[in-house]
Amino acid sequence: MNRLLNSIIENNKKWTKEGKVASYIPELYKMDPDLLGIYVCTLSGEEYFSGDFNKKFTIQSISKIITLMLAILDNGKDYVFSKVGMEPTETSFNSIINLEIKDPHKPINPMINAGAIATVSMIAGKDSDEVFQRILKFARKISGNPAMDINQNVYKSEKETGNRNRALGYFMKSTGVLDGNVEEILDVYFKQCSLEVTCKDLARIGAMLANDGVLPSSGERIVPRDTARIVKTIMVTCGMYDASGKFAVDIGVPGKSGVGGGILACVPRRMGIGVFGTSLDEKGNSVAGIKVLEELSKQLDLSIF
Repeated sequence: MNRLLNSIIENNKKWTKEGKVASYIPELYKMDPDLLGIYVCTLSGEEYFSGDFNKKFTIQSISKIITLMLAILDNGKDYVFSKVGMEPTETSFNSIINLEIKDPHKPINPMINAGAIATVSMIAGKDSDEVFQRILKFARKISGNPAMDINQNVYKSEKETGNRNRALGYFMKSTGVLDGNVEEILDVYFKQCSLEVTCKDLARIGAMLANDGVLPSSGERIVPRDTARIVKTIMVTCGMYDASGKFAVDIGVPGKSGVGGGILACVPRRMGIGVFGTSLDEKGNSVAGIKVLEELSKQLDLSIF
């Protein structure tokens, strides 16, 4: 398997030249555009890796699957999806259009920024610090990485430049989607997106989802089977933003991307996969990362369809 992964990384290195590093968060723009790595965790405990698999990057929107799980655990799926939809979007991840023309009282899904901000507002805690600490503790547990923490420079950069997210937050406050203090909710959101991870962390989270909510390493159930199923389904339909359909056709597994360059993928009952490639396409997805997953899916016949 390591030989296969080495070959796939080598074959797709050229695609790092085709995209651009995210620039709307200044700190992300400092990342090396040529990085590319992969980590695979099977449900039987085998782990394989290649390329820049141990390079740290910020989780960004991949954190949305973590907060969705927590929100469902705290409130139940019926309440969560009464406040946030579950339909795919044809617009970009930070668009405000859907809030105005679709349903002003309900973001279209929890994987776009508006939906993720609304999801964060449903996580239990007496204040924003407690809410974030619960997110951090949960992320550390499901990744098996007790040292996971915020990249403070990215967090400050996101907070200073996150005016589009503020617009989304205050719009939702005006329509009754958000309860509580908008700035405190947004602060938690900026922090969760600034969590620093590696491909290994993503692969282990993916393996837990692939194992229907049970940590393969310990056999501990983290979320109910139905919650894992919901999250994987939302990943298939919405996880790659307005490129989710093409990802499903070309690769065929649940996936979630982030503008830090990461992609978390899970193959039900087989494996979790973490991929990292900093150069993004116009949709905000890793160009080379998608190509790596596409080749891996074809070589191992991973598609669930």
